Amino acid sequence: MDYETPEHHPAFEEYSETIFELKEDGLPVIQARIAERLEVSRPAVSEMIKRMEAEGLIKIDTKSHIQLTKSGLRLATAIVRRHRLAERFLTDVLRLSWAEAHHEAGKWEHVISPTVETALIGLLENPETCPHGNPIPGSAYKAPKGNQTLADTPVGSSFKVSRIPEELEFEPGQLEFLEEFGLMPGRIGRVETASPDGTLTLTVSGKIFGLSAFAANRILATPEAINSSH
Repeated sequence: MDYETPEHHPAFEEYSETIFELKEDGLPVIQARIAERLEVSRPAVSEMIKRMEAEGLIKIDTKSHIQLTKSGLRLATAIVRRHRLAERFLTDVLRLSWAEAHHEAGKWEHVISPTVETALIGLLENPETCPHGNPIPGSAYKAPKGNQTLADTPVGSSFKVSRIPEELEFEPGQLEFLEEFGLMPGRIGRVETASPDGTLTLTVSGKIFGLSAFAANRILATPEAINSSH
């Protein structure tokens, strides 16, 4: 696979990546949401969107939704791929925590060369997802059958965590919380109770804890036949 992409200013890369990830999470891509995700002012976003449109990286539809063009998608795909490969290396090889890896990968994604990228893929044995279960573009990833949110998992049933969407990675303290309680891809757990407000009580690896409705509606898992606590 050819990993060469045209060089762009890091700001263009950051915005392209954000647009890609917002769409991946099923969120409407509008300027206000980009401003919220990147924690920058709306005027700054507006100015950058104009520049990206002039560069041919994005287009805006009649509902003011922002879409990547072919060249914008190619740039975003490259940056997302490098970010998720970096996260995988930082957690699997250097043993950094999820939160540390996410932060550091945000720097690495802008400086990883095609040569280093190819070497990372070889070293990591062609991984299909980042540590949080999000697909690495260009890999052979296929979504697990039966994927559903934890909120849709019946009380009393067991599940295997498959994916923590990018949206949760930007929630303060969320990655640290999920890693502390072992709610990570590949882990098996059980839904013990569900409150009227959507909060779930889960058991994972012998730990019992509460999960907010916000997270429960976003974390994906597959059903497990085993109906016992883990």
